[in-house]
Amino acid sequence: MTTRALIRIGFTRRMAVVLSGARRVFAPLEVEGPAFDFSWSKTIRHLLLLASLAGAVTLHGQAPSPASPVVLDRAVAVVNKHVILASDLDDEIRLSVLDPDTASQVELTRQQALDQLISRTLIEQQIRQEDMPAIEPSQEEVNARLHEIRTEVPICVRQNCASDAGWKAFLAAHGLTAEHVESYLRYRLEILRFIEQRFRQGIQVSPQQIEAYYHDTLLPQYAPGETAPPLDQVAPRIQEILLQQQVNVLFDNWLTNLRQQGDVEVLDPELAPSAETPANPNGAERGSR
Repeated sequence: MTTRALIRIGFTRRMAVVLSGARRVFAPLEVEGPAFDFSWSKTIRHLLLLASLAGAVTLHGQAPSPASPVVLDRAVAVVNKHVILASDLDDEIRLSVLDPDTASQVELTRQQALDQLISRTLIEQQIRQEDMPAIEPSQEEVNARLHEIRTEVPICVRQNCASDAGWKAFLAAHGLTAEHVESYLRYRLEILRFIEQRFRQGIQVSPQQIEAYYHDTLLPQYAPGETAPPLDQVAPRIQEILLQQQVNVLFDNWLTNLRQQGDVEVLDPELAPSAETPANPNGAERGSR
């Protein structure tokens, strides 16, 4: 019942009390007995009936409430009090088309998308906590990365993303906007910059490691009779590969530790860790409530 209807009925009940008192005060002395009582109570019943009808008309004029609520979005996980929404998973799946690793056209699953979002959220929280300087990428860096995607990612090459018309068609086909993509790239570059600053400094690659990689890994990739490039020509590239490998190892260990120490709770039962996942003694990753 609406507030308006309640007010009308409540006021009418107060009127009934007042009128009942008025009967005792102002009733003529000669009008006494059952006849008067019956007439007066009948009048009050009519007043209450009219008030009820007024309330019913007010309620009838209102738009009916929907049979069931419309869910616009929902939380699927909480990472150290940061909520991950179902719409975030949808965005992650749509944006994964820009990742060269998804060139096989195998769509990212919602479980994989959630795992990536949990890791990214933990990293972002750590970036804010450490407050590392000069982490924000420049517009030139974002533009350079966007150019690489439009001209080098296989799915973009096939759909002629290098042209403005092809890029617009690509974005529309995947439910993306240019602003959304730029924001995503800026976010990814920020994380990469953090990883470089956090883990690359202090890593040393010796000449012996470069030579071992050249003989044990690079040369076997060439078929018999093919001419391999000389060591001094590819040494800088090998050094970069070895540096990145060590960064990846340090980063993976650090991220594993973050997930163990953090408070990660998956709210969606369909996305909860499987039974085979070992329990975290620190309560890091829990299933649905």
